[in-house]
Amino acid sequence: MNLFASFMRTFVPVVAGLLLTLLVRIGVDFDSASVASVVTTVLTGAYYTVFRLLENLAVRIRSRRLATVAGILLGWAAPPDYPDATRQARPAVPRSP
Repeated sequence: MNLFASFMRTFVPVVAGLLLTLLVRIGVDFDSASVASVVTTVLTGAYYTVFRLLENLAVRIRSRRLATVAGILLGWAAPPDYPDATRQARPAVPRSP
């Protein structure tokens, strides 16, 4: 489940950045594919940053509704729960006789 949630939270902002770029493109003529790539990257980053910050703000002010809306706009209603690597069991080291 965490893998799917992390995928969705990455994929949805990329699609949103693409859609925002297409909307910007309606009024602006891009002559270069590299300029379009930069615009897509900037808009995708801005989209993700805005909704991730809103999600964090919602947690601080305890607004479950805002957190859910921001999460959905990131592709998943809640942040993925990644296990803490420091709490994982470590293999026992065999002792020498």
